[in-house]
Amino acid sequence: MKDFRTLKVWEKAHALVQEIYKLTARFPADERFGLTIQMRRSGAAIPTHMAEGCRTDNDQDMARLFQMAMRSACELEYQLLLSRDLTYTPMDLYAELEPRVTEVKKMLTSYLQRVRAGNF
Repeated sequence: MKDFRTLKVWEKAHALVQEIYKLTARFPADERFGLTIQMRRSGAAIPTHMAEGCRTDNDQDMARLFQMAMRSACELEYQLLLSRDLTYTPMDLYAELEPRVTEVKKMLTSYLQRVRAGNF
């Protein structure tokens, strides 16, 4: 078992979800149970799955949970794009957040490869 707080990818995902919460707080009220909650859930699921994965007893479970984190990151990537296209997210903020989602996905890919290779 590993302390999830020591993972750089977890730190970046945690910081990203905090920004997602700030962003979605500015969304229209009629999106409170729509895109707002979807983005918050998918964003929060990324570091949540990593934390859970670090507490497993075997690499297979860890890889499965980190793969779930990757899926959540992909969901968030699309939802962020949609929020931009609906003009809920300003272009400059999208240009700042989208590369952060991509970076987390790349780091998750690398981490998953190491876990699957038994190099964790």
